[in-house]
Order: sequence, then C-alpha cells, then structure tokens
Amino acid sequence: MSEASKQTTRHEESEHLQNPEPDQILSQRRSLIVTQRKWWLSVSLCLFLVVLGDSLVMLLLNFFYVQDNREDSDQDLQYTGTWTQALIQNAAFPILIPLFFIFRSPKQNPETNNTRFLSFRILFLYMSLGVLVAAHSKLFALGKLYANYGVFTLISAIQLIFTAIFTAIINRFKFNRWIIISILLTIVIYVFGSPEFGGEPDENEEFYNIQAWLTFAGSVAFALSLCFFQLGFEKLLVKTKRYGNKKVFRMVLEMQICVSFVASVVCLVGLIASGEYKELKDDSQRFKKGDTYYVLSLVGLALSWQVWSVGLIGLVLYVSGLFGDVVHMCTSPLVALIVVLAFDFMDDDFSWPRIGALIGTTLALGSYFYSMHKKNKKEMMELDRRENSVEV
Repeated sequence: MSEASKQTTRHEESEHLQNPEPDQILSQRRSLIVTQRKWWLSVSLCLFLVVLGDSLVMLLLNFFYVQDNREDSDQDLQYTGTWTQALIQNAAFPILIPLFFIFRSPKQNPETNNTRFLSFRILFLYMSLGVLVAAHSKLFALGKLYANYGVFTLISAIQLIFTAIFTAIINRFKFNRWIIISILLTIVIYVFGSPEFGGEPDENEEFYNIQAWLTFAGSVAFALSLCFFQLGFEKLLVKTKRYGNKKVFRMVLEMQICVSFVASVVCLVGLIASGEYKELKDDSQRFKKGDTYYVLSLVGLALSWQVWSVGLIGLVLYVSGLFGDVVHMCTSPLVALIVVLAFDFMDDDFSWPRIGALIGTTLALGSYFYSMHKKNKKEMMELDRRENSVEV
C-alpha cells in the first residue's frame, strides 16, 4: 500500500470515529446503559458491606467489653490491648484469598510496558498503605483508651474534612454544591448519631491532651489512606491497564489482601515487641463466657473488619475515597440504633438527636447520590447529542 493510500485510509477512519454511524451510536448507548447498571449494582453491594461490617464490628466490640469483666477486678475499665485491637482489624485477610481466585481477571492489556518498574511501584504502594493502615488502627485504639465518648466523637468527625482536603489535593477531585452539602450534613450526623462503645475510660483514666493528639493523628492517617487507595487504583491498577483498563472487584480483593498483610506484620511486631501478647491469657480467663467465646468474639471481630474494609475500598474504587468516608460516617445512626437494641447501657438510648441524625443520613447520601446521577445523566445526554447530530 502506498503512502498516499495509507493517509487516505487514516483520514477515513478518523472521520468515521468523529461521525459514527447510527448503529454504532446505538451500540454505545446500550453499552453505557449496561455499564451504568453494573456500576450502580457494584456501589450498592459495597455500601451494604460497609453497613453490615460496621454494625457487626460495633456489636461484637460491645459484646467483648461487656464480657471482659474488668469492673470486678483491679484493672482499668477500658481494654488496654491496643496492639491486639489493631492486629484484629487486619489479620483476617486470608479469608479473601479464595475469593480473589474465584473472581476472574480481565486479560492484561498488551500496551502495558515496563512491568518491572510497574511492579516496584505497586509493591511500594502496598507497603506504604500497610504501614499507614497499621498506624491509624493503633492510633484509634489508643484514642479510645484515653477518651470519653463525646470528645472522641468530636475529634473523629474532623477526619471527613481531612479526607475532603487530601482528595482535592492528591486526587484532583472536583466538588459541587451537592457534595459539599453532603459533607456538612455527614459531619453533623456523625457528631449526634455515633454509637456508644463499651470500655469507655473512667473519669480518673482520661488524659485529654494525649488522647486529643492521638485521635487527631489517627484521623489524618485514615484520610490519607483513603486518598492513597484511590490514587493507587487510578494511577496503577486502572491507568496502566494492568486489568485491561477496567474497574473490577478483583482489584479490591488484591488491594485489601496485600495491604492487610503488611499491616498485620507491623501490628504483630508491635504486639511482640511491646510484650502485650503476655496479657492475652489473662484476658481470656477474665472473659465471663469462657475461653471459647473469647476466641470466637475475636475471630468474629476480625472477619467483620474485613467485611467493612472490602466494602469501603470497593466504594473508593467505584466512586472515590471521599464517598467511602461519607458512607462510613453516615452509617453511625443506624449502628447506634442496633447497639441500643442489643445492649442495655445505663445512659445510652436512641434519643431525638439520633433520630434526627438517622433522617439526616437519607439527605446526606441522597445529596451525594444525586450528584452521581447527574454525572451519569450528562454522559447519556452527550450520546443523545451525538446521535441527533448523526441523524441530521
């Protein structure tokens, strides 16, 4: 083929792409509709996992604290095993390995090059995120050790502000008025609707200066981890076409397994180095329902944390880290209702502020979902505009 013929062919192909046939437009429309439906199903599934995991975690945490029986012994009222708590949040990742192989992976795009450098960047991402996840797990456990319910909740609520700031800077996220409204409502919801947690320190065990900085640092670490999760998905696992330029659930499982493995190693080293592992035997003996229920409660907690984490990271993949944090914080009134129904704490009830927070959850999530609906509708309108221009 001559050079002139090649140029003519390229020109015809370019015109065909710029002015597609009606059948091609129809095919693109159907493909977009199917893609959007799958996307909404994936988001709904991840949202359900976050709510389920969050509810199970709080129920089992309070069950553990109620059964810990510290009020009858010469011990601090709160549970002091902070490295154990941090390890439990990450240690059940092996349960996800069979699922990772069950979910099929799209063929790697042949355009992917420099695989050695790509593998190094992915390894560095997982190592960094693992250390960051271990850090905020430990810091939040320490924050609960020194904080009462009100102060801990107020400080924790600012993590959404950090998430919004880091998302704008790191992920180049563009805000609109609906998302801003959702963020403001979510912060109010979290402050007034958070569930009580057992093991709250007694008045003589509270150290606000230490606790404030620990919880503050934990909030920053959590916000950063969400933004780096999103950056890893967009810049490494999706943009480099490692999974065929698609967002698939297998990415979530890979990310969670690798990051949790690193975080578990860090927490295990901390558990051994601090000598905290020596307290586990006393903890099991003090448990009211015995050793078996002690082990089962820890295993249940570990599995529940994995359910929550998979749902949260799934929301980061399919939407954004900011949306994942909004959903996580918006679940607090519903979890508070479940905790009140399950446990009879002395001063805990589902009061009017929590009822208002539960109603506000609908508004906060509805506002964010409306913003996503408008984005999807804009894509459909663009296809309609192109279809009309072809008909003319």
